[in-house]
Amino acid sequence: MTEDAIYRAFRRSTGVSTDSRSIRPGDLFFALKGPSFNGNRFASAALDAGAVAAVIDDSSYSSEGTIMTDDSLVALQQLAGRVRDNINARVIAITGTNGKTTTRELVAAVLSKRFTLCASQRNLNNQIGLPLTMVNANPDSEVIVVEMGAKKEGDIMELCNIARPDTGIITNIGKAHIEGFGSVEAVVRTKSELFRYLGATGGTAFYNEEDSVVSQLAEKYVENLVPYNCTGDIKLITETRRGELMLSGRLISGEREFPFRTNLFGAHNHHNIRAAIAIAISMGMGEDEVLSAIASYNPSNNRSQVMRTATNVVICDSYNANPVSLTSALKSFAGLGGENKVAIIGDMLELGSVASDEHEAVVRLVTDIGPECTLFVGPLFSELALLYGFRGFPDVAELRSYLERSPLRDSTILVKGSNGIGLSAIYDLL
Repeated sequence: MTEDAIYRAFRRSTGVSTDSRSIRPGDLFFALKGPSFNGNRFASAALDAGAVAAVIDDSSYSSEGTIMTDDSLVALQQLAGRVRDNINARVIAITGTNGKTTTRELVAAVLSKRFTLCASQRNLNNQIGLPLTMVNANPDSEVIVVEMGAKKEGDIMELCNIARPDTGIITNIGKAHIEGFGSVEAVVRTKSELFRYLGATGGTAFYNEEDSVVSQLAEKYVENLVPYNCTGDIKLITETRRGELMLSGRLISGEREFPFRTNLFGAHNHHNIRAAIAIAISMGMGEDEVLSAIASYNPSNNRSQVMRTATNVVICDSYNANPVSLTSALKSFAGLGGENKVAIIGDMLELGSVASDEHEAVVRLVTDIGPECTLFVGPLFSELALLYGFRGFPDVAELRSYLERSPLRDSTILVKGSNGIGLSAIYDLL
């Protein structure tokens, strides 16, 4: 059987890759196809680079060392499932509209202090990335933390059937990727697929008891439930102290109180921290150990990341944006003390039919709470900016030109927008 041949090759390999440019000797190569690429063309190059085998789905590229299959992506997913069957690890799956990457990184940062752990890297949360996380996990891993993203109904359930999690979190459910889902109701159905899977397989759901939508879904689908407050014994208080950018707080556990600090900007990270604390304490970790790990966690990839340059303090949060995350970031930014605050706000992508209304709601919010100096970027925001008296730019190129002529100095700057707008290209000017 082809599946058996692939598994035998995997057992001989030192890792799995879908990129022939980064093949290491001993890797197993999977030739994937997409609208603008055909990985089968690079099977020979992967073998020349030392791959133990190349899994292909186009017989015209067959050669010594290739394994022919009907669909290389399906074969990769099947291999991931087989690996899951043969690994004795607790798999924790995290999905949601906002905060899933930060929550995944916090959970991994905390649990790695006690357990042998593997976690999704970068944004490997789809039908390709998640199987790669599973097949490249250390066989001795005690915990595997995976992130699950979705752009249409059925995506989360498909990922669940690959990773087979026994623990799960839905961080929240809001308006994002409406363009692909068609409606908010479809988003709710899709995200709830994680809880439906856990309910059907006897898994455990951790949930934010302060979020009515997530709570109702948890109670509807899952029998084994753990609220973030661990049945009332744990209370988390976070705040941004005057003169500071980062969240700090107190964890109240029973009659004891534990102060802590973080390297995270924004009140929207409150519940992400709660999720990590709840899982870690449920797995036997002590409060001091948990909070020490949270304090040492440094965000990256332009998510709630604070960068101090020679001339400014920049809050880099430009990896993603939707109505909930953008509103939360603006409210947190408005609550900071100090002067010379500037917001650079980029369009929110993939909102479909609600895009116009949601962008205008953000501009109205800025009108109400500030900051007074706000630069809007993108086709939607730039038109609205003119109507409301703000400065707008249709694209990042024009924004860069403006910043080169009028550089920002001695300012605290929030940069927030969807990754596709490309706001990361302006950081060198700040």
